[in-house]
Amino acid sequence: MATTTNDLKNGMVLKIDSQLWAVVEFQHVKPGKGPAFVRTKLKSVLSGKVVDKTFNAGTKVETANVDKRDMTFLYKDGADFVFMDGDTYDQISINGDVVGDSANYMLENTLAMVATNDGVPLYVELPASVELVIQHTDPGLQGDRSTGGTKPAILETGAEVQVPLFINIGDKIKVDTRDNRYLGRVNS
Repeated sequence: MATTTNDLKNGMVLKIDSQLWAVVEFQHVKPGKGPAFVRTKLKSVLSGKVVDKTFNAGTKVETANVDKRDMTFLYKDGADFVFMDGDTYDQISINGDVVGDSANYMLENTLAMVATNDGVPLYVELPASVELVIQHTDPGLQGDRSTGGTKPAILETGAEVQVPLFINIGDKIKVDTRDNRYLGRVNS
């Protein structure tokens, strides 16, 4: 599919030099002299590298057909993660490199959005936050209720996160999947 740079939207995936790039942000610029142009920030779908690229206004660009589906993480098979499409019950194996940091927050039966292009998995996107149980952390010291103090804790997925001193083993907490930040304790 082809479109022009005048029709760019955030999140749109472009095919440039046979590589896929997601539009992170764009800005139409109309200088006093010379032709208008479009300044973009593009993120490589496969490597995650971000680049700045400028196009002349109205330049034809090829958009990639990205299929985004909600899938359920079933289990880990060696270095691969097996997901199932809830509508068709089709299973897909996705390499750990493609899953990336999302692996730190996935338990069996975790729902995730899987993006594919022509059947090739591009990336796995989790909800902005997930709720996980603390597997291990050192006990907080008695009377240590001061604000701002944190300690490392290991989640049930094996990932490490910094938590306030009052958090204990077995507590369920909410974690931001984008920056590994503690968001709060969940009362179960």
